[in-house]
Amino acid sequence: MKFKYILLAGLALTGWSACNDYLDVDAPSKYTEEYVYSQKDEIELALNGVYAQALVDNLYGKMYLGSFNLNSDVDIAINSSNAHSHSTYSRFDCDDQGGEIYKFWTAAYNLIEYANRFVACAEEYSIPKYGEDDVQLMQWIGEAKCLRAMIYHDLVVMFGDVPFTFTRIADRSTNDVIPVCDRDSIQRAIMADLMEASTHMLSTTASSVTVERCSKEFAQGLIARIALTAGGYSLHPDASNAKNYGSMKRPDNYKDYYRIAMNYADSVISMGTHSLSQTYQQVFVNECNYQVINNDDPIFEIPFGKISTGYIGNLQGPTYSDYEGNTVGPWGKCSGSARLNAFYRFLFRDNDLRREFVNGLWYYSYFTKSDNTLADSVYIRNDYSVHNNKWSKLWTAESLALGTDKDGATGINYPYMRYADILLMYAEAANEINEGPTAKAIDCLTQVHSRAFVDGDATFISDASASKEAFQKAVMDERKWEFAGENSRWRDLVRTNTYAEELVYSFLRYYSAGVQSISQTTGYEDDINDHDGKKYIDQLPGKIYYHAYRYSEKDSLDAHKAAYILASVRNTFYGCQIDKSAGFIQAYPNTSLQCLRIYNAYKTASQPTKSAITNYGLSATAWNSATFYEWGDDNSGTAKDQCKYSFYGYVRADDNGNLRLVDNGALVDLPAPGVELSAENLPVVRYILPYPNLVIQRSSGKYSNQYGY
Repeated sequence: MKFKYILLAGLALTGWSACNDYLDVDAPSKYTEEYVYSQKDEIELALNGVYAQALVDNLYGKMYLGSFNLNSDVDIAINSSNAHSHSTYSRFDCDDQGGEIYKFWTAAYNLIEYANRFVACAEEYSIPKYGEDDVQLMQWIGEAKCLRAMIYHDLVVMFGDVPFTFTRIADRSTNDVIPVCDRDSIQRAIMADLMEASTHMLSTTASSVTVERCSKEFAQGLIARIALTAGGYSLHPDASNAKNYGSMKRPDNYKDYYRIAMNYADSVISMGTHSLSQTYQQVFVNECNYQVINNDDPIFEIPFGKISTGYIGNLQGPTYSDYEGNTVGPWGKCSGSARLNAFYRFLFRDNDLRREFVNGLWYYSYFTKSDNTLADSVYIRNDYSVHNNKWSKLWTAESLALGTDKDGATGINYPYMRYADILLMYAEAANEINEGPTAKAIDCLTQVHSRAFVDGDATFISDASASKEAFQKAVMDERKWEFAGENSRWRDLVRTNTYAEELVYSFLRYYSAGVQSISQTTGYEDDINDHDGKKYIDQLPGKIYYHAYRYSEKDSLDAHKAAYILASVRNTFYGCQIDKSAGFIQAYPNTSLQCLRIYNAYKTASQPTKSAITNYGLSATAWNSATFYEWGDDNSGTAKDQCKYSFYGYVRADDNGNLRLVDNGALVDLPAPGVELSAENLPVVRYILPYPNLVIQRSSGKYSNQYGY
């Protein structure tokens, strides 16, 4: 039985964390703490109650990957409003009135209180009875400490300095307000806590530990992640002026943190318990089919319960619209709202298998046939973003599908940490510590990069190995291609102090595409091409040709191979990829629904001829066409609002064509074309979120907002 089902069953059996009461921090128990923590079965159920706090919609179940995956060159939430909003977090324009931050904050400290309570009770009652040599007990305590460190780490990244305590409510005065601690102190404390706990924890090779539980590998990987964050840049407030947005700083001893990251990532690698043996696509298809693989890429998957928790695969993947509450297929409605930047796919290297898998240019809806029955149909996505097809409940086998009337939670696990991350953290840290890439750092980067290429792409590795700077850029590029939709990209850009630069270029791509569609130029086109290392922004296809394809129609294998041959001349065959080990084209996870053959998805080209299909043994289906990148507004003579305002809190345009940056709340002109854009000549990005207003009110004046909020 998978851990998620044991967890949910446990919630129904224990009085301390049962049914409707288990989300209430102060819920009374019919058992005393001494009784609960003196019985192994009850201790495990109490730990399940800690895990349950991480699964809620207001935390990792939904908001973490929805509301708080901030805009970048990878992930994006499009917005067309030129007005301030309380809750537009992704475009850096929010305030302390936003309802989502209060819900997230409350859920986060709920999880912390449950973890604090578990650790305190286990140390007070369980250890005296069973002893520190009890392997299972010490593993359970380690798991609670991992969950506590995980949420504190995310709070620090999102809010900066935050209230911090390891003390449960029962051991504090009822009038106590948890003191705010600086982020360096918090990060050192949770790392030290994990360092001690990890020595007692079990590996995923143990029969009682799967990747749905916090393991030794996860504890040590989390130390590495926290250390890299602690050693990187972050936005610090101006102590003398709360209205100032602050400044980007890193600690003077940052290399000490990088050394910790390198050593603990190396420890995980040396265990030899994880690998990248499965294809990139298969890792996520497994998750969509509720498969738990303990010895491959996932290191810790947040264990959602089928239907009951976790919106993974509903937020991501193609939209599937319903009709009167039902869909045609057995999967149910999909929102498809967690999107990727429309230009993300242009930033990949050619032949990267991740590109066609992740970037989804199609979605589903229903139509009424001549006999008045409903059928599903596939449509091309030709707006300002593309779907993140890494996860989708549509990739779930029909036998496991949730049902035609199901919307909301899916129970698909979210891999909070993967082995690919461990390898790349080691590569980055070793490069920094050694002032250049070591042989092991190069090997770590090679493992991740080669998985995505049939030929391994040796040139990329050779070029990356040339210098410290080249290797650092290669690692950041690899993270960009590898972790789309995993709430990683904006954090990497913050940590390396490159967020401002990448946001400006992300804005310019959209703005230039919009202006070009009304036959104008911005003057920044060469800058974009130089920054991205390829010429494409002034050659975007105005039309894309496509036709629908259903794998179950049984085109021959030769036809699949032919489609890939066409892909080499910029005819992208969405929905299939090469399986390196088998040497043939592998169908998209769902073989019942249609997907699209798309011609010239990357460059202006003429309409494909009929012979371009039939010469390769493909059926002579007519090509449809859709307009793309027509994002200009003829009335205003500039780009449409979606291009101007999706980065509103940092960079925006007006109807007169003025391009402005937000600098401490004031608008300043964007540097002219040809001027190098970097952290040195750009304002800071106010990515830090404000404390919720209600939290400030209830703090008796001990909390206050900074960063200009």
